[in-house]
Amino acid sequence: MIHRWKPNVTVAAVIERDGRFLLVEEETADGLRFNQPAGHLEAGESLLAAVSREALEETAHPFVPEYLIGIYQWPRLRRDVAYLRFAFAGRAGEAEAGRKLDDGILRAVWMTLDELHATRIRHRSPLILQCVEDYLAGRRYGLELLRHYDR
Repeated sequence: MIHRWKPNVTVAAVIERDGRFLLVEEETADGLRFNQPAGHLEAGESLLAAVSREALEETAHPFVPEYLIGIYQWPRLRRDVAYLRFAFAGRAGEAEAGRKLDDGILRAVWMTLDELHATRIRHRSPLILQCVEDYLAGRRYGLELLRHYDR
C-alpha cells in the first residue's frame, strides 16, 4: 500500500486598516494564541471563497480579497503535519453587529506592527508575522494567478 502524503491547505486574510492588522485570539491545544483570520479550504470551495468565509466567521468582518501575498509551506515535524497557506490581502467591511464568532475564537483584535512583535510568543505560527512583513514589503500578486474549476 502506498501512503500518499497531503498537506493541509489553509487560507489567511491579512487585513490592515490605519496601520493596524486584524487578528483573532483563539483557543488552541497550546493555549490562547493570536492568528490571522484563517482556516482550512473546504471540499469544492475556491481559495477566494474560503478566505472570505473564514474572515467573516472568525471576525464578523466581511472580507474581499484583492491580492495574493504569498504561498507558505510550513512543515510541523513534531506533529507530523504540514500546512500550505495561501495568504491574501484585501478590504474588510465593518463588523456585523451581533454576529457570533466561530467556536474557539475569543475575539477579533486590531494590532499594530509593534504589538505583533511584542506578542510573537503567543502567535499560532511563525507565518503570522511573515505574512504581515511580506504585505508591508509590498508583495502583491494579482488574483488572476488563481484558477478555480468547479466542474
